[in-house]
Amino acid sequence: MNKKVRQGLKFTSRFLLAIVAFLAVYVVVIVICSHITVNDEPEKSDEVTIFINSNGVHTDIVVPVKNEVKDWSKEILYAHTKSQDSIMKYVAFGWGDKGFYLDTPEWSDLKASTAAKAAFYLGTSAMHTRYYSDLKEDDSCIKLTISKKDYESLVEYINDSFQFGEDKKVLWIANHSYGQYDAFYEGKGKYSLFYTCNTWANNALKAANQKAALWTVYEGGIFTHYR
Repeated sequence: MNKKVRQGLKFTSRFLLAIVAFLAVYVVVIVICSHITVNDEPEKSDEVTIFINSNGVHTDIVVPVKNEVKDWSKEILYAHTKSQDSIMKYVAFGWGDKGFYLDTPEWSDLKASTAAKAAFYLGTSAMHTRYYSDLKEDDSCIKLTISKKDYESLVEYINDSFQFGEDKKVLWIANHSYGQYDAFYEGKGKYSLFYTCNTWANNALKAANQKAALWTVYEGGIFTHYR
């Protein structure tokens, strides 16, 4: 075995060892930070009802379509959904990698290039919205009642996650949806290993002064504080 081959093998082994070490530290930090609670005793109020909703991987924040604080239907237009159904009580918000959202409706559609861009801060982001007529509480859908002041902070956080055009309207991504009641919009920020859709949702709860993880990238890191 010549010197160049030995050096190549040595470099490869060190590189792989570094990746394993990084992943080990990454997982440990996630577990620790996900179980540290912030806002452990939020202010009790029954002024505004919101929900934390999960599909097992991704977490949405669900809020009233309209109340005295905000009328979301003026921005998240019913006309942007296939159903155009205006008899809805709640609207869900989720943030994520644009390529992942639009190109991966099912896990079987996932491409290595899409995953790599999402993981390594190379893509752009989108907001996914979905209207609901009602929601059922269960292990994957947690109901919270918060104060008007905290809801105002949550509204500000959600608003700041959208990109706006020169007309100060949200930028609708036309002809993309998962079903009859949802729509996509251009978002701010970039997805990465350290800031995921669930990090966004966790930070939304922090903004609303509700229980949340110190930091998390997976939905269990949010729901462990509520289940």
